[in-house]
Amino acid sequence: MKDLTLKYGCNPNQKPSCVYMEDGSDLPITVLNGRPGYINLLDALNGWQLVRELKAATGMPSATSFKHVSPAGAAIGLPLTETEARIYWVDDMGPLTPIASAYARARGADRMSSFGDFISLSDICDACTARLVAREVSDGIIAPGYTEEALEILKKKKKGNYCVLQMDTSYVPAPVEKKQVYGVTFEQGRNELVIDDALFANIVTKNKELPKAARDDMAIALITLKYTQSNSVCYVKGGQAIGIGAGQQSRIHCTRLAGSKADNWYLRQSPQVLGLPFREGIRRADRDNAIDLYIGEDYMDVLADGKWEAIFTEKPPVFTAEEKRAWLDGNTDVTLGSDAFFPFGDNIERAFRSGVKYVAQPGGSVRDDNVIEAADSHGMVMCFTGIRLFHH
Repeated sequence: MKDLTLKYGCNPNQKPSCVYMEDGSDLPITVLNGRPGYINLLDALNGWQLVRELKAATGMPSATSFKHVSPAGAAIGLPLTETEARIYWVDDMGPLTPIASAYARARGADRMSSFGDFISLSDICDACTARLVAREVSDGIIAPGYTEEALEILKKKKKGNYCVLQMDTSYVPAPVEKKQVYGVTFEQGRNELVIDDALFANIVTKNKELPKAARDDMAIALITLKYTQSNSVCYVKGGQAIGIGAGQQSRIHCTRLAGSKADNWYLRQSPQVLGLPFREGIRRADRDNAIDLYIGEDYMDVLADGKWEAIFTEKPPVFTAEEKRAWLDGNTDVTLGSDAFFPFGDNIERAFRSGVKYVAQPGGSVRDDNVIEAADSHGMVMCFTGIRLFHH
């Protein structure tokens, strides 16, 4: 397939729309089912690069959940704990394969943002993963291949219209990339930076103890940021992104946004949330919405008289700010990556409140001394990579 006509571009009024290879060669994707849209393909191709690099960096099957050309989640295929399986709504599925575990983590960390996602997998999609995908709201998937059973499961989704793409793993893109904005052509060399342990050698804090698991989490954070709309910050723990702050104009707003998502991920594991008495038949998406409100500042939207009765069998107690803070203090050993330097120590102070112990950032601010001092005050380990990872 040398070109693919699309229904429309970013919006229905943007016609005509298509994708093709300028050199006349075949597209590196094959449409196995459905009809991809313009944004679907942007998500698919960015997501494929991300999981390909995660697999290369960690040696583990990898997955990402993309929305609007930024990842909502990214993860490697480590086994889920019992609590993780519960908060990701997969505790009824039995043992998961590594690639299914990777997607459950990527989809589950920020379920609000992942609603209606486009999925990218580093490995062949098996039936276990397909069954997980089949019951979630999703626009499509890209993978290097599919088992026969997995493909049959996916073809039944969305009344037979679910978008299933297969990636040509031998494809090598041109070293120079181009795009047009307002009729002006932009050209630049592709960002071929390899993210590995060598990037984390320059530890600038007093604490220099950086275990292997933290280095892997740093790699996950930076590879995720490499394909996240800038400015961006990523919190990672245990092989998965738990909070991504994308596309913010201010660095501190990135840190706050990603930190609030990381906090929500951890709050969902609290006894108060795990014990919520949901009524029978409440859908997973409605549970996600209710939990998001319950742990946030707008909790009365689900706890007010006349509201809670439609969701719960009995009225849950308010999850107080003091109780939430006490629970969040148990979240430790979190890794933080930033796509550009931190200009002020306030970012470190905010990160510390979300359990951050390890930090990877480019360095190079005129206030690096202030940022290092803030990290030292909390016993953090901070690396200066010297590499910026803007993506637009």
